[in-house]
Amino acid sequence: MKVISAMLLVAVFMSQEWKSALSDSIIHIGAIFDESARKDDEVFRLAVADLNLNNEILETEKITISVEFVDGNNPFQAVQEACELMNRGILALVSSIGCMSAGSLQTLADAMHIPHLFIQRSPAGTPRSSCPLTSRLPGADDYTLMVRPPVYLNEVIMQVVSEYSWQKFILFYDSDFDIRGIEDFLDRTSQQGMDVSLQKVESNINMMITSLFRTMRVEELHRYRDTLRRAVLFMSPATAKAFITEVVETNLVAFDCHWILINEEITDYDLQELVMKSIGRLTLIRQTFPMPQNTTQCCVKHNHRINTSLCDPKNPKAQQLEITNRYIYDSVLLLANTFHRKLEDRKWHSMASLSCIRKNSKPWQGGKSMLDTVKKFGVSGLTSFLEFTDNGTNPNIFFEILGTNYGEERGRGVSRLATWDPVHGLNGTLTDRKLENNMRGVVLRVVTVLEEPFVMVSENVLGKPKKYQGYSIDVLDALSNYLGFKYEIYVAPDHKYGSLQPDGQWNGLMGELVFKRADVGLSALTITPERESVVDFTTRYMDYSVGVLLRKAERTMDMFACLAPFDLSLWACIAGTVLLIGILVYLLNWLNPPRLPMGSVSSTTLYNSMWFVYGSFVQQGGEVPYTTLATRMMMGVWWMFALIVISSYTANLAAFLTITRIENSIQSLQDLSKQTELPYGTVLDSAVYDQVRSKAMNPFERDPMYSQMWRMINRTGGGDNNVEESKEGIRKVKNGRFGFVWDAAVLEYVANNDEDCSFYTVGNNAPDRGYGIAMQHGSPYRDIFSQRILELQQNGDMDILKLKWWPRDSPCDLYSSVQTRQHGNALDIHSFAGVFCVLAAGVVLSCLIAMVESWWSRRKGSRVPSKENCSKWVTSCKHGW
Repeated sequence: MKVISAMLLVAVFMSQEWKSALSDSIIHIGAIFDESARKDDEVFRLAVADLNLNNEILETEKITISVEFVDGNNPFQAVQEACELMNRGILALVSSIGCMSAGSLQTLADAMHIPHLFIQRSPAGTPRSSCPLTSRLPGADDYTLMVRPPVYLNEVIMQVVSEYSWQKFILFYDSDFDIRGIEDFLDRTSQQGMDVSLQKVESNINMMITSLFRTMRVEELHRYRDTLRRAVLFMSPATAKAFITEVVETNLVAFDCHWILINEEITDYDLQELVMKSIGRLTLIRQTFPMPQNTTQCCVKHNHRINTSLCDPKNPKAQQLEITNRYIYDSVLLLANTFHRKLEDRKWHSMASLSCIRKNSKPWQGGKSMLDTVKKFGVSGLTSFLEFTDNGTNPNIFFEILGTNYGEERGRGVSRLATWDPVHGLNGTLTDRKLENNMRGVVLRVVTVLEEPFVMVSENVLGKPKKYQGYSIDVLDALSNYLGFKYEIYVAPDHKYGSLQPDGQWNGLMGELVFKRADVGLSALTITPERESVVDFTTRYMDYSVGVLLRKAERTMDMFACLAPFDLSLWACIAGTVLLIGILVYLLNWLNPPRLPMGSVSSTTLYNSMWFVYGSFVQQGGEVPYTTLATRMMMGVWWMFALIVISSYTANLAAFLTITRIENSIQSLQDLSKQTELPYGTVLDSAVYDQVRSKAMNPFERDPMYSQMWRMINRTGGGDNNVEESKEGIRKVKNGRFGFVWDAAVLEYVANNDEDCSFYTVGNNAPDRGYGIAMQHGSPYRDIFSQRILELQQNGDMDILKLKWWPRDSPCDLYSSVQTRQHGNALDIHSFAGVFCVLAAGVVLSCLIAMVESWWSRRKGSRVPSKENCSKWVTSCKHGW
């Protein structure tokens, strides 16, 4: 019993002490803060301390305070603590809590006539949503004043995305954000035909991103990456920093993305960290407070000097101030000025202890007068100017729109793009401009595949980066010199252009672009619908067509080429005609012997007749005179025949000795498809492979020629006739009977630069597609690259670059199916081998005949009497007659 009495005495004593402390001051302010907002309490106490030191406002009076902390989601606790504060005799209530408890405090303040300055606090720093406060009876006074201005985030973000001309974007919001706060924005975007996707960002961001990679197919992931190019973030700065870091590290976004973060609570420190963690373009929308540049003017407001730790922009503590902290300080300053005016007017109503529990409790009689004074005047403070309209809201709010440029470099500069306020709207111009011609400072990562003559290694020194050359490299250098960018080039790890794999992922050069490991893809890369579905292409910088590389037929020389002008049957007829005419001449002379002059030793023997006909045939004349009319008629016709035959032979001999008539049956793609003797193929899973397959298998694009080609290329599943890379296909053509189907431009270069000129090409002269520069899907560089390529083509510079690798005066004949000499058509020993053989045979035959004649003459001479004996015999005969 004694213990209980002692406790009651202590309680009474403490109550008397508290009442005596209050008796020293007639100004008592109560405050209710969210239990997580300890910084609000710190600024609140600092504001009271500053005002108690200012004798100009309250003179000798001092402000006393009572502060309570509550759970922001527990309205019952908030009302219970507010009743306790009213029981202590407060003149005004300042609260910094969420909307859930604010409605209950509003009802209580209206009932007890206690001015209530409500400062809305959003949970965990997320963007605010409008508080649905309790509706009142008509004519009833609203004792709750909304210190923070109404939420204008819907209006601001709507005008910003409209200025950027966005038609498709994704909106991310964190788990603490009330999605009902952007219903008006979503309705307006729907009315304007915008495609807006919504996605909630979970608290475990890493797990959320991991689940995306695990559940989405590759095609869905590509579309999702494309959606992320334009995004609006409704989240706290802390969540935004973690989310941006995660998506950048997982390559979900690239430097061509543009994200907008909107939140009133973005400090300068948050701004620097967000810019450091992001890539691409970042736009930030936050609330700002117009302040003079002079520090003295910032800290001195009328008759009050604000603590420099809160008003000096260079002070680290001032830079970390939250918006609620600023409004709490200005709320205390506004109440102090209100108390000052009430004291001057001598209309002060002493505070009274109010009870919320008693049924017949009456409200504070001075509440109405105090409320009117608060609403009548304003005050300059940390929030520029705090005042209230008749409906109890603060009309003064300003937003600033900050932004960076496109780029990958961290720590990019941030500049103010525009401002916004409810009266004037947007002040400034926001345009999501494409990159201009000046790309200086930009370093592009280029992936390539070695393919002559588009990309080749020109220098490979150990310890130094490889240097490349080729037609595509020349085009890239021309773009680099004009636009000012630099580039780093590397070869695709698997040395392939890339194709869609069975697991839905791209490999090769295409895979490097799809997975954001490279910015630009460059080589003999053709523009196809499949590739354009996952990457962007510039306009074509060179036409593309399919060709075939074949080996020229070897030149086969006949040693009897001199006999080639006439067929064997014709030669037999000519020989028979010589014999026949010789016999006829002999017979005509035998039937009608010619009259020979005196002393002539000529005779018209068969031998002489044959010799005469042969001599006239080879245009060498004859020795036997023929005087009869029949013989001359015969010889005249024979000479005419010989002239025609010899002239025809001479003309044909010249053609046959300078032109090799070896015809090849393959002179076009149609010829190639119709034959089956010569095997042919292409690079497996290449663009040419896919083109032949699609045109052969697609029922809407089926081509008989490609159907026949596909049967050959796909023989035994494509393993026999196809190769892994183009160099292997060229080697197969060089080493044996094989046709390599590939890009016509590449094949022409190979045929032009072959040392032996052993290749020729056939193909389709009508281009159906072109070579382009590939970029990541949605790259901001595509349009300026395409524009510059068109300028190079219009100026003729592209033709100059092309002539460097495909010269017009080629040393090899690309379209001849046989090997030709590089320097004219000079005849060689092979062409006349048969003539020399005939001459040699004639010499040998003459020598043999001479030997036979010599032997015959000796033998005949031994049997014939000498010339002296014969003369004696003739003389004796004359005497005998």
